Amino acid sequence: MTVAVIIPALNEEASIARVLEQIPREDVLEILVADNGSTDRTADLAHEGGARVIPVPRRGYGYACLEALRHLSPQVDTVAFMDADGSDFPEELSKLLQPLMNGQAELVVGSRISGESLPGALQVHQYWGNRLACALIGQLYGARVTDLGPFRVIRRGLLERLAMQPAAYRWTTEMLVKALRLGARYQEVPVRYRPRLGESKISGNWKASLFAGLAILSTAVFYAPGLPFYRPVVEKQQT
Repeated sequence: MTVAVIIPALNEEASIARVLEQIPREDVLEILVADNGSTDRTADLAHEGGARVIPVPRRGYGYACLEALRHLSPQVDTVAFMDADGSDFPEELSKLLQPLMNGQAELVVGSRISGESLPGALQVHQYWGNRLACALIGQLYGARVTDLGPFRVIRRGLLERLAMQPAAYRWTTEMLVKALRLGARYQEVPVRYRPRLGESKISGNWKASLFAGLAILSTAVFYAPGLPFYRPVVEKQQT
């Protein structure tokens, strides 16, 4: 496999250098840090850490991810996503890649629930909101889902078929439910999770957390067949 890592980042100077240091470079062709309008030294530290920095002035997780995807090298066939805040354990990337290497999956999500979340890593509302969303997805799509964690890997061909939208809060959910609707092979791998470095933009803000939760639940419902507001998954045409 030829792997690229995409890391959306917004004012993560406290953690970005450590994140980049811990990525196993033997598994990765390139690292793209999508700088989502940082006003600190995030971009400089990412560049010093060996990443290619993609400026994304328009705020939003989905906008950052999509802009980074436009800059992937042509030979990349697998894309990994992880957070810039130091909460993931980047050295566990190899674990996530294994099911893809074995042909067992096209999308693999690191599960913090079946893995180990250190004290303080998941806020109470994060934990229960995540459990509610996963239970809903399980009922609607017939899949066993324990976590919507951002640490994940996906085959580039599948990702391009999903025609992802530049959503601020629902990117990870949209990717999963669209993949399930298309019948893609999906697996979870237990991962560790630790308290982030610096200030959270969502989990530490109740208003942002509420909007994120509503966006996640609505996305799970909108792409589920058999409901009155069902949205069919429109695949991106291959060129």
